[in-house]
Amino acid sequence: MTSPATRDPATPLWRGVVLLRVLTWLFALAVVIGHRAEFERPWLAWAVVAAMGVWSLATSVAYWRASSRWSWLVVLDVVVTTALMLTSPLILSPEQYAAATPLITTVWAAAGPLAAATRFGAGGGVLAGLVVAVGTGFAREKLDLDVARDGVLLCASGLLIGMAATTARRSAEALARALRTEAATAERERLARSIHDSVLQVLARVRRRGLEVGGEAAELAKLAGEQEIALRALVTTEPTWASAGGGDGFSDLRSALQLLATPSVQVSTPAGTVDLAAHVTEELVSVTREALSNVEKHAGPDAHAWVLLEDLGTEVVVSIRDDGPGIPAGRLERAARLGHLGVVESIRGRVRDLGGTATLETGPGTGTEWEVRVPSATRGER
Repeated sequence: MTSPATRDPATPLWRGVVLLRVLTWLFALAVVIGHRAEFERPWLAWAVVAAMGVWSLATSVAYWRASSRWSWLVVLDVVVTTALMLTSPLILSPEQYAAATPLITTVWAAAGPLAAATRFGAGGGVLAGLVVAVGTGFAREKLDLDVARDGVLLCASGLLIGMAATTARRSAEALARALRTEAATAERERLARSIHDSVLQVLARVRRRGLEVGGEAAELAKLAGEQEIALRALVTTEPTWASAGGGDGFSDLRSALQLLATPSVQVSTPAGTVDLAAHVTEELVSVTREALSNVEKHAGPDAHAWVLLEDLGTEVVVSIRDDGPGIPAGRLERAARLGHLGVVESIRGRVRDLGGTATLETGPGTGTEWEVRVPSATRGER
């Protein structure tokens, strides 16, 4: 649950709770005035309605400001509301019970569950509604259709207000993400134009002239070409983050993998973003880097690699394939027996910790292919 912030998206609901509390207290005061001569203990009725007024004032001031909408205060609100309602058997006379006179708190008791729903969401609203409903049953000293009806209305109101509060907060978070993405995109496009007009053109010219001259200049041309491709990928790739929430944010695996493209590594990804928990994206990128590092170390300088990202809905699949000589049969097993667990722990271990699987297909002259599958349970909720 999102803690109250300076600009709580549910602020209109909080102000609605404050207005409801004031109006229902005025109604409760009118009921006490109208039935003052019938109460068993009129002085206690006046004391309770005065306590309701003081509590209404205190909670209204607190709920009006986002900085004081504390969780403990909302829980205490429900407790105080129920406690005041339970004084009804000491106040109402037997004749009033027989005539179904409203409890001393009347509809004022509904404000507590609505505050809980606004603060904690649908679950908190329903739970608070149940607490007040049970209190109503004890205050009425019976369980009849009227008590059941009040309980249903309290729980239903808590459910609806809680859903509205949660939806408001999620919508505000989505809007904030969209604004951050728009700002990042605009800045990236500005940098891309600047870099294209200067650095990229210089690198392209160095690459062309180096190839024309040959010799050592050709090696410089190759390096310039690699940096040109890497720089183009950097300035044209979408931001890798999707939302921020401390260490629990989401990031785009598609964008992160695109940054691994080089002249010898081709990266293919879906058109849309593939948002995962930030630590999952980080681990999958590390796995891919490890696999590409093995290609560079063991497949030779002329080997090429292909990285394919697939979003299957229920799982995310990353495939890393190369056209190298492959791994001879039994080599990995011998390396494991000798304590060389780089591939096993760096790739399979990382993926296993994410709840996924990593399979390797290889053979002499057939290259190698890693297929990494991570379940969609690690996907960020959007």
